[in-house]
Amino acid sequence: MSSFDRSRMQRIGESVAGHVETDDVGGVAWLAACGDDVHAGVAGHLIRGEPAPVTRESIFRIASITKPISAVAALLLVEEHQLRLDDPIDELLPELADRRVLVDARGPVDGATVAAERPITVHDVLTFRTGLGMDFEAPFPQPLMQAMDDLGIGTAPPAPQVAPAPDEWIRRLATLPLLHQPGERWLYHHSADILGVLIARASGQSFGTFLRERVFTPLGMRDTAFSVTDLTRFGSSYELDPVTGAPVVFDPPDGQWATPPAFPSGGGGLVSTVDDLHAFGRMLLAHGRLPNGERLLSRAAVEAMTTDQLGVLSGAAGTTPDRSQGWGLGVGVQLRRTGLGPMVGAYGWTGGLGSSWSNDPNHDSVGVVLTTDAFANALPAVIQDYWTDVYAALEY
Repeated sequence: MSSFDRSRMQRIGESVAGHVETDDVGGVAWLAACGDDVHAGVAGHLIRGEPAPVTRESIFRIASITKPISAVAALLLVEEHQLRLDDPIDELLPELADRRVLVDARGPVDGATVAAERPITVHDVLTFRTGLGMDFEAPFPQPLMQAMDDLGIGTAPPAPQVAPAPDEWIRRLATLPLLHQPGERWLYHHSADILGVLIARASGQSFGTFLRERVFTPLGMRDTAFSVTDLTRFGSSYELDPVTGAPVVFDPPDGQWATPPAFPSGGGGLVSTVDDLHAFGRMLLAHGRLPNGERLLSRAAVEAMTTDQLGVLSGAAGTTPDRSQGWGLGVGVQLRRTGLGPMVGAYGWTGGLGSSWSNDPNHDSVGVVLTTDAFANALPAVIQDYWTDVYAALEY
């Protein structure tokens, strides 16, 4: 059974503290677990220039780590036959029936279109093949993203107080064409927001209520939600000024997450803590079981979620240019090891506001690192170094 080398685990704390000292990042909380061997640490402050330190209980915006949590919620409904993977979403989301598809996916949204060859299915939504979203292989800015922003339904980067309520959000989305035929290509982000609306309609509850009652409460994720009630444990989120390169406030503690949003984003709206995400990760490593032995999800659902779905789908692109990472149901899956980090079979995701989570079944391990600083482009050095140190400390 794998374990951690304790002397090497000290490197994580030293590295994180070094990045804070040089102001690469304002504040960090991290956790690394190998079975019952759990290590955690913190560095920095919730707000630059103010005394409140980051603690293990600090709450962070987790952005796109929301996506796999949304997928678990959907799979609960699949197991209860409220959703079926191969069913069209037309009955629950009639706004997205009878789609038109752009002839030129990179052209203007008012360009020539053809009829969709088939409806969008639940499986398409979970595998991000709805035909709506960001194309990582196309140049930015992208016309569809601009059109969504113009309609007030853009949800990336997260801005919880901007988007309208779910019914209006989906109505506006339905005025736009698809970039690709349903099932044809993996596109990022917006399928997860569609998933949140789908879950709400299938369950007859608001998305936030369903997550709280069916996922967060059973797992003891008491600080995970679409808004923050204890602002004393919440800090600012920072981005880099494009001119000076200095960190500037993207969102203050009393900003976008201080009150419940009209649109709870399944793609990037949640806040959480390192211990809450550890609980989520442990459940998946336990094949869907809770700590008391009760089952939240079936083993079959967890295995389907964490198995690459794109490699068996004709024409579906991978999530990275080198195709080292695929996509399961709402989560990234490691297909080839390209460095010292996650091994083949590991799964997880990152959040653009400065978060990263991964499970590695090879070692029964969970890693979580949450920061106050959004990504500029590539994964920040503090997160890259965290993963290097975690795997360097593993004793196989």
